[in-house]
Amino acid sequence: MSASPKPRVLMVEDESMLLEVITADLEDAGFGVLQAATAEVAINILRTEAFVDVLFTDIRLPGQMDGWQLAEAARALRPDLPVIYATGFTQTPPRLIEGSVLLTKPYRAAAVIKAITAFTAPPEA
Repeated sequence: MSASPKPRVLMVEDESMLLEVITADLEDAGFGVLQAATAEVAINILRTEAFVDVLFTDIRLPGQMDGWQLAEAARALRPDLPVIYATGFTQTPPRLIEGSVLLTKPYRAAAVIKAITAFTAPPEA
């Protein structure tokens, strides 16, 4: 019996320290992590990477797109992709897409892991 592949999370965060800390926590919890510092890099990953199970994105990002726009573009590419948003402060009203969760900074890794697990756990039999 082979082990099921670990869920892969695309984490989009421009604050490198936070990106590294949360990546390490997610990897310790058994997830695969792909990293992007901008929405544009994240979209390229979604176009080229076969397996991404969850998008975890900050709202305020450098570049042309914010996290809201990234999630909308990601859903255009992958209609069933679960999205977890994270923000400490945003001047724009939330634009959560269906099947998403919003975490407020500062968040704990345990909250992120719980949200990812809720999206990726197999349904109960």
